[in-house]
Parts: sequence; C-alpha cells; structure tokens
Amino acid sequence: MGLVETLVGHVSAKTVLLLLPALALGYLIVALIVRPVWQEIKLARMPGARAPKAKSWAPFGLDFVVGSVKSVMKYEQLSFWRKTFAGANATHYTAEIRIAGRRIVFTADPENIKAMLATQFQDFGKGELFHQEWKDFLGDSIFTTDGNLWHNSRQLIRPQFIKDRVSDLHVFESHMQTLFRAIANGGALQGESQPVDIEAGNGRPVDISDLFFRYTLDSATDFLLGYDVKSLTTPRQEFADAFAEAQRVQSIVSRAGPLNGLVPRGSFRRAMKVINTFVNQYIERALRLTPEELATKTKADAGYTFLHALAGYTRDRRVLRDQLIAVLLAGRDTTACTLSWTIYELARHPEVVEKLRAEILSVVGPTRAPTYDDLKSMKYLQNVMNETLRLYPVVPYNVRLALKDTTLPRGGGPDGSLPVKVLQGTPVAYSTLVMQRRDDLYPPAGPKFPPADVFCPDRWFGWQPRPWQYIPFNGGPRICIGQQFALTEMGYVLTRLFQRYERIDNYMKEVDGGVPVLQSDIVLQPGKGVVVGLWEARRKGEKE
Repeated sequence: MGLVETLVGHVSAKTVLLLLPALALGYLIVALIVRPVWQEIKLARMPGARAPKAKSWAPFGLDFVVGSVKSVMKYEQLSFWRKTFAGANATHYTAEIRIAGRRIVFTADPENIKAMLATQFQDFGKGELFHQEWKDFLGDSIFTTDGNLWHNSRQLIRPQFIKDRVSDLHVFESHMQTLFRAIANGGALQGESQPVDIEAGNGRPVDISDLFFRYTLDSATDFLLGYDVKSLTTPRQEFADAFAEAQRVQSIVSRAGPLNGLVPRGSFRRAMKVINTFVNQYIERALRLTPEELATKTKADAGYTFLHALAGYTRDRRVLRDQLIAVLLAGRDTTACTLSWTIYELARHPEVVEKLRAEILSVVGPTRAPTYDDLKSMKYLQNVMNETLRLYPVVPYNVRLALKDTTLPRGGGPDGSLPVKVLQGTPVAYSTLVMQRRDDLYPPAGPKFPPADVFCPDRWFGWQPRPWQYIPFNGGPRICIGQQFALTEMGYVLTRLFQRYERIDNYMKEVDGGVPVLQSDIVLQPGKGVVVGLWEARRKGEKE
C-alpha cells in the first residue's frame, strides 16, 4: 500500500470536515491571488500590449458579473457591451477585465474576430471549460468540441447539407398549410382537425414569432427524425417547452463565468430529462435497423431522415444524441429567429412589403410553390434576409478560448493599434451584433444610406460589407454548416407568406413601445414576440 493510500485509510470523516475550510481558503488564495500574479508576470514578458480595462469598482469584478447577468434578464446586452467598450475608451472595440481572478477579453473588432475564426484558427477553440459548461445540453457535438472530435462531428454532419438535400423543399411545404391555419386562428391550433375560418383571420392579432418557433420545430423534427412533433397543433408541447427552458438556463450559466456554480439548475435538469427521453426513443428505433437495412433505406431515399443517415455512420447512441440536439438547436432557432425579426421589421416598413411582394409575384406568381432556383434568383428577397441578419445576427455573442499563448491583431496600447496579449486559457468573448451595428464600419449616413441601426434592404443594391464585417453565420473553418439550409427555409417561408398576404398590421407599439426587445438566450429573438395582423390578398373577381 502506498503512502497516499495509507494516509487516506487513517483520515476520519471529522478530519476531512475540519480540513475543508483550509482547502477552500487555499483554493481561493491560488485562484484570486497567486494565479493572477503569475499571469501578470507572464503577460509582462509577452510581445504586444494590454487592451484597455473595462470599468469595475467591486472586488474581483463582481459588479461586472452582476451587470452582465442583469443585462441578459432585462434584454439590455447590446447596451451593456456598448457601455463596456465606451467606459474603457476602447477605440478598437476591444477591452479586458479580470473576474474572480480570471482575465477575460471582449472584442467587436472585425480583424480580431477574423483572427480567432480563420487566420489564427489553431490558436483559439471552444476549450474544455466551455465543453464542461455545455456538455449536459449539447454533449460532445460540433458546437462544443475542438480538434479531432470537432472535425469528426463536422464530417459526420456535412453530407446532410449538400445542395441536393437543401434544395428538397417538400419538408417545408408540408407544414406551410398548417402555419396558414394557425395564423388565421390567432395562435396554435387545438388539434389537427380544428375548424378554422380563414376569412375571419384577416387582421387578427397573432404572435407570429411563437408560430415560427413552432413551425421550425415541426419541420426540423420532421427532417431530422422523420417525426413531426405537431407543435403548431398542440398549444402546450412538452418537448418545445423543455427545449426553451434548457436554453434559458444555459444562457445564464454561460454568462455567469466563474460564478456559474451558483446558478440554480433544477428546471434545467427536468428539461433535459424530457429532451433526452424524447430524442432517445427515435435513436432506439433507428438502431433497430441493421446497417444493411439503413444503407438500403438511404439509397432508396424512402423515409430518409437525418437520423437514418447518421446511424449509417455510427451506432454510438451518445454520438447520435449529441449531434441531433445540436442540429435541432441550430435548425429550429436560426430560422425562427430570423423570420420573426423579418416580420417585425416588415410590419414597420410597408413599402418594403410592397417591393418584396411585387418581386415574389413576378417570379412565382400567387400560388406556385417556389423552387430552389427561384429563391436564389429573387434579389430583393435576398436583400431583406441579409438586412435582417445584419441587424439581428442569430448568435449575437460568442466566445473562444486561447489554446496557446498568442495575440489578437489590434486593440492594445494607448491608441489601440498594437496586438493584444492573450495568455493560454484566456476566454475571448466577441459580438457580431455589436460589430454589425458599428456606425464607423459603414459609409457616412445620408439620404441614400441610413445609419447602421436602421432597417433598409435597399442599401444592399449599392453596397456590400467588407470582409469580416458581416458574419451572421460566423466564418472560417467553423462557419455554420447549415447556412444554406437556413437561408433556403427562410426564403421559402417568406415567399409563401407574401404570395398569400399583401398587408401587415403592426400591433407591437402596444407591446414594446415600438422599440425592439433583444432577448438573447443563446440566440437573438424578439423578447416580447411579434404581434401582427396579416391580410390575405384578394383574388380577381372576389368581393371586398
């Protein structure tokens, strides 16, 4: 028996309890004093310069943590980030702060974001801490891993988003008619057979954001699992509620930094139990098929699903579960959020609705379902989606961890022109939302070019963003693998909507005062919904 085992065998429970305060104190001394001092010594020896410091008055940056969490709960993160950069006098939108002994860098500079995502891709990754914080939700999926695990996940998923799969639009159309009925009903249906007076639905207030999240959940589960959860026809859908709650808590955990252990997780665990039980039943069903049966099913394209394709490559239940949840998160939320913000802005800009509808009718007419080529050919439709994603990028805040001692290209020194020192293990938080709304990255505002915060699809006819100043789907090797799938689904839904509807009544002034509420629980969505009334176009010969 070794020395350690001998000592452990003679240590009583009482002794351990007596030692715990001393051990805890020792850990705090290391975390809050020793490690920061050692890091400062290392930083002093590194090339480059420090970023300006974000303002903080409380010990260990606790006021900054509280402010960050409050900004999430009050939907004021954009303002919080802007104040952080302004308070630090960060000319290149890059600042740093030390929280509970840990140095964190913030940036909304396109050159720094480019470095992390592309030119210095090997220097930055998700890191083990991010993986630990997210593993209960997203496991070892494409969104939480680095190196070979990440590469293998991407190779596993990539074939499901080739053009042949993305351009197969029937999975979208099969849910559009249910969406139309739900809009006329003023909300989710009470069962598939509920009768709906379509004519009476004209102008009826409806939270179309809620319906978009239901629609994309139905189409995503249909595409991924071959099973539509029918949330459009089930007002309270257990899986949908659980998915939303898991995201809400996960968002708070990820923003609490070193203090995330204090975040209550009871509702999160209950939500994950529902999510895992739901997904695992389809995994078990797929794995009952032999590899030969899966190969035949895939080749014949009969009842083909994303899950069948994955099960043809791996029979590891955990791998299948993790990838399904990750793709479901991306497939549902990317489209639902962007569609919600699009209708939010179109309701405020009837002149854009008129232009968009004119283009749609000129290309596909009032009833024909659009093809993939139709969607790509409609330039104004593309402008509307690009402008929405510019103002409301789906993932507004993100983070990378320095995997080695390195630098960011700029933001350091008195004028921000020097590289910023970044030690291994340093989190670098970045915001596409802040960057894509920076007035200084755009031409001067004037009659033909509105300010950056203004929704204006027409700006895209005579202007294109510079590289890395517009990255709603991220960039570099980790660029969103489902980007074309999301854009295709969004374009399809908008086309079908405005073939049918010619006018939007805007009821949001009574809801949010006409000021967009930016809620970011992982993704950016309207914090108070999108309450509008839609009016069907009159056909020739119909009475008013």
